[in-house]
Amino acid sequence: MAATKDPRPCSIADALALVGEKYSLLVMREVCLGNGRFDQLVRNIGAPRDVLATRLRRLVDAGILTKRVYSERPQRFEYRATQAGLELEPVLWTLKEWGDRHLRDGAGLPMVVEHRCGNEMVPVVTCRACGDEVRHGDLTAHPQAPGWTITGPVA
Repeated sequence: MAATKDPRPCSIADALALVGEKYSLLVMREVCLGNGRFDQLVRNIGAPRDVLATRLRRLVDAGILTKRVYSERPQRFEYRATQAGLELEPVLWTLKEWGDRHLRDGAGLPMVVEHRCGNEMVPVVTCRACGDEVRHGDLTAHPQAPGWTITGPVA
């Protein structure tokens, strides 16, 4: 097998490079809950102010959040999700559900998300084409990056 310095090309890795830093997804959680003001974010996330400012700047620069002035004196900003940011919301709720199932150790749930139907929303990944729930054994990956197979780089 040929040695390669570059890891497998991957959209998961690309997404994590942007939103996988500590606090980035927590920023998105708060913004999706309607808490987009800097002081709300500091309080609800617990991030140091300088770190939070850096994360916010990166998310704005990437087009995931927008920033708008809500007070001129003193100048203060509110952050809102763009369409790209809103498309991260199902990822947040799926991650929350995984944490509820695997990390709570019988402790009560810190948050329940209610769907408009009035029931607790429990996310399920489905196939867009057939509507079936996605299960690991039903999937087959087909690498598209030149020089790569499922097992790694082509020799």
